[in-house]
Amino acid sequence: MSVVTEISPDGKKLTISIKGRFDFAKHHEFRKSYEEQNLSKVVVDLKEATYLDSSALGMLLLLRDHAGGDDSDIRVVNSSSDVRKILAISNFDKLFDIS
Repeated sequence: MSVVTEISPDGKKLTISIKGRFDFAKHHEFRKSYEEQNLSKVVVDLKEATYLDSSALGMLLLLRDHAGGDDSDIRVVNSSSDVRKILAISNFDKLFDIS
């Protein structure tokens, strides 16, 4: 599986880990990972992501909307320098906590 989810023991944090290419091929799997969750805090771990395209940016925006928009608590972690550049150019650093 290339999208792995983990819920914290207290049930308050959802971690979504992406493995390989984060592109439209992962749309269904990514959406399914959070769709039925009660989200108070979400971490998207890109440690094993090798590629990110515009459809992945769209998927992150859909996640943000689902989690409450401006009131959402979403962190994008472990992104490579290339992925961080893409996120910064797209101004996603203003929408998400990126590290």
